[in-house]
Amino acid sequence: VILFYSYWKGFPLVVLLFLMVLVLQVGGPYYTVKLGRKDGLISQASRVPGNLPLPTMPVTELASLFSSKGFSIGEMTALVGAHTIGFSHCKEFVKRLYNFSHGSTVDPSMNPQYAQGLQKACANYIKNPTISAFNDIMTPNKFDNEFYQNLPKGLGLLASDQALYSDPRTRGFVRLFASNQTAFFDAFVKAIDKLSMVEVKVGRQGEIRRRCDEFNS
Repeated sequence: VILFYSYWKGFPLVVLLFLMVLVLQVGGPYYTVKLGRKDGLISQASRVPGNLPLPTMPVTELASLFSSKGFSIGEMTALVGAHTIGFSHCKEFVKRLYNFSHGSTVDPSMNPQYAQGLQKACANYIKNPTISAFNDIMTPNKFDNEFYQNLPKGLGLLASDQALYSDPRTRGFVRLFASNQTAFFDAFVKAIDKLSMVEVKVGRQGEIRRRCDEFNS
């Protein structure tokens, strides 16, 4: 979430640089970050809805959101591959584990053993909302293409992730990236570079903050 919001709404450039260093440190591809991007002058929670991909979104909604920012389905699929690292809180995927639908308690696209393990891990998530799970159960601390290899096995944590394999529009990209890590890295780097140029502020728009967590005035 920070990744997308920082690019689309102008969070401090330091966030973008941190991401680049993090990806490299955990085995991901090297890429450069264009410097000089200004920070936004508006920061309101009310402006977030509709500008961020949600963990429950089907591919149609994801594609529409990314398309509104100029991204193709292939570029979107590559960017979501950032979920090869990181974690998600139980509340983001718990609907897949309990009372999924009238016909199935658990999301049928989820590996049964995986779902069972998550049910145990998230049993007390209401009392303890900080409980979380790795986005990539196989290699959670490595930036690789394992995320895509997990999806055909029903090991996608978020509904929006698993949907990439279920939907024919994105399944081909999932298979490509799962079988060819170089193809994933190349696509990710190109998409990240493009993301860094979305809604760049020019002229008198924005500012370079003296402090990352507050406006200059």
